[in-house]
Amino acid sequence: MSDQPDNLVLLYLRRLDERTGRMEEDMRDLKGRVTLLEQRVAAGFTHLEGTIAHQTARLDRLENRLERVERRLDLLPPAAE
Repeated sequence: MSDQPDNLVLLYLRRLDERTGRMEEDMRDLKGRVTLLEQRVAAGFTHLEGTIAHQTARLDRLENRLERVERRLDLLPPAAE
């Protein structure tokens, strides 16, 4: 009987972990899409706006790389798979 609640808690924690992992992936996808939109909109405007959109894209890529490095060094919890 006492094993059942522990298993339920673990089950719900695993589900939350999976959902969090999917949300992280979705956020990365959305950031990439917004950056692409910024670049396309900026292409119709001045060079300065295009440069800003380009810098945003570079920062997004650097953020993803830094997160991967932090995970490898165990500075962040592992991503849900």
